[in-house]
Amino acid sequence: MDSWQGSLADYQHHETGLVTLMGPHTLIILGSGYLGRFLAAEACSHGRAVLSTSREPDRRLRDVPSTQRLRFDLAQPDTWATIPADADLVWCFPATAVEQVQAFAKRLGAPPRRLVVLGSTSAYDGTEQSTVYPPPWIDESAAVDLRKSRVQGEEYLRTRHGAMVLRVAGIYGPGRNPLDWIRSGRVGSSRRYVNLIHVEDLASICLLALETGKPGEVYNVSDGMPRTWADICRVAQTRWAITAHSAGKDNRPGKRIDTRKLTEELGVRIQHLDLFTGLEELGGP
Repeated sequence: MDSWQGSLADYQHHETGLVTLMGPHTLIILGSGYLGRFLAAEACSHGRAVLSTSREPDRRLRDVPSTQRLRFDLAQPDTWATIPADADLVWCFPATAVEQVQAFAKRLGAPPRRLVVLGSTSAYDGTEQSTVYPPPWIDESAAVDLRKSRVQGEEYLRTRHGAMVLRVAGIYGPGRNPLDWIRSGRVGSSRRYVNLIHVEDLASICLLALETGKPGEVYNVSDGMPRTWADICRVAQTRWAITAHSAGKDNRPGKRIDTRKLTEELGVRIQHLDLFTGLEELGGP
């Protein structure tokens, strides 16, 4: 498949005055799920051509025009040839199993493509063994749990293929409302800290990382406002009369994710900074 050769679009980041030129590369969303439709819309608004992949595109990507769907399955090498040679990639599914990640990455080859890999703040899970409370802030220099296959895959892509890894907090947004998590008993009132990011902010951050991020770097991604589930449940009760189910005694401290690198080096400005305003915008309960 040929790379898109449409008109170039200037991308202006008004907060820093930094101007970059969006190249003609097609953007491939590898494993287009919940984030995928928001990312596709954001990319198209910046002049990108977008292709979305799934293991079952005709069933899972029905809202995507058929000409913009690709069948891709990391476990099936015969599907790898569908990825254009010079497309930029946002890798949205866990980078595992490591052997398959390595084989596919070698096939992808070298630049001009740029690669963003969505990881998870669960890479830092070992830090929750701390007895300090509130838990210390975690920046990108913190140790990660290399026993996890996903983390191994992310680190391989980062160190060997120049991927920019986004270690992403819990994602919320339309159709994914933390108030529903409380109502269903999925989470309860506890002292545990949680870090969240609105899906629209995450989509914008993915594009900004592609355009201005430094290959091989890691960026923590959250709204920068860690909260305890006790605080969230208290507001849910007061504002929306949602009573948290008893979820047992959870004494884990959780994490407080430091996002200064995201804001200082990429110039990110979070739009959905206040969780409770965001929940109001989602229609409350």
